This record gives sequence, C-alpha cells and structure tokens, in this order.
Amino acid sequence: MADVQIDDGIIKIVNLDVQDPKAAAVLAEYPQVRWAEITRRALKIGLGYLKGGARD
Repeated sequence: MADVQIDDGIIKIVNLDVQDPKAAAVLAEYPQVRWAEITRRALKIGLGYLKGGARD
C-alpha cells in the first residue's frame, strides 16, 4: 500500500506500485529520464477525470 499525503496542494506518493504491463510497455518507449515527468502528467490527467466523483 502506498503512502499518499497532501501537503499545501502537493500530492506526495511513496512506494507506489502500479501493476499494469501495458502501461509499463508504453512508458518503456520513452527515455528513463522522462519517466517521472510522464507519470506525473498521467496521474494529473487521471485525477482530473475523477473531479467531482467523490460526491457520487
């Protein structure tokens, strides 16, 4: 289980494991130095889709 904290609008995730071979294959197509930024953007986009869903 990942440790997720929100501190002053910044989401901090420690020890997050994502078991998704298809997503890993897509990420592996890019240079490793870009993986953190690509993952950050994907998480931001994904959380944007959930906006307002907590009230449902």
